[in-house]
Amino acid sequence: MAVPALTPHTDQPRSVPLREARTRLTQLVALAELTDTVTVVTRDGDPRPVAAIVPPAAARSAAQARADADRLAAVTAGWARRLDEAHRRSSHRHAAELRAVTAALAEVWAELDRRVTPGSDPGLARLRAAHADLLAVDPAA
Repeated sequence: MAVPALTPHTDQPRSVPLREARTRLTQLVALAELTDTVTVVTRDGDPRPVAAIVPPAAARSAAQARADADRLAAVTAGWARRLDEAHRRSSHRHAAELRAVTAALAEVWAELDRRVTPGSDPGLARLRAAHADLLAVDPAA
């Protein structure tokens, strides 16, 4: 069966059983190359597709899409590693700074206790209570 050189392009791909595709392979490849026709190959007697003959542009773009997806995955993984490392360093630095501030405040409260008797200054008592409340809060929450 001869296929016209300019077969009208339809959105629906043509479907060909495997036995027919084997006998007409050269013709189906030429059809894909010249008219951008997609041919879906099915098993004989089974309508489900098992392969496809696609135009070269479609095959290249699928390969390029896979390559782009692989490259994007590699770049994303690299940035995720960098962000995790930055977060880890920042967490360590934050914990060290928090320990330093807590130690400095403990020194300040010790010095205030030596200079002012606890309970004699109501403003200082409120600050001491607020600081105690702040220390009682779980930082992981």
